Amino acid sequence: MKSKRSFIDYSLDKRATLMALFRGVVDACDADPYLMRAAKWHGEKVSRNCPVCKKNELVELRYAFGEQLGQYSGRIKNEKELTEMESEFGEFRVYLVEVCRGCSWNHLCASFILGDGHERKAPRKVRTLEDEDYATR
Repeated sequence: MKSKRSFIDYSLDKRATLMALFRGVVDACDADPYLMRAAKWHGEKVSRNCPVCKKNELVELRYAFGEQLGQYSGRIKNEKELTEMESEFGEFRVYLVEVCRGCSWNHLCASFILGDGHERKAPRKVRTLEDEDYATR
């Protein structure tokens, strides 16, 4: 990804959360059911093991958010899609989340901005089945 900028690494926060988890202060293995479902169907397997249960069930999710994305903001994207989106949109933020499908560990790993820097209007809203007035037409 050529236009990656404003990279924020959350590894120090991850380390502090893991230390608190192992001391029994917090319960960090509490992934939302929707996050677990997203990890099951859209997660990209990584080579490292889960830091909590040590199993090889760790996956990464990339969420894209931005005003210029319009109704497509907040969707999960893979690396290939993000590379294509770099030249389509001026600026959007990507959040990289790791999730263990075994023990429900989840943590925000990194965030960064992508895009070519040219301001664009959000794409026209496409009507979907989720729209309330869709069935009335």
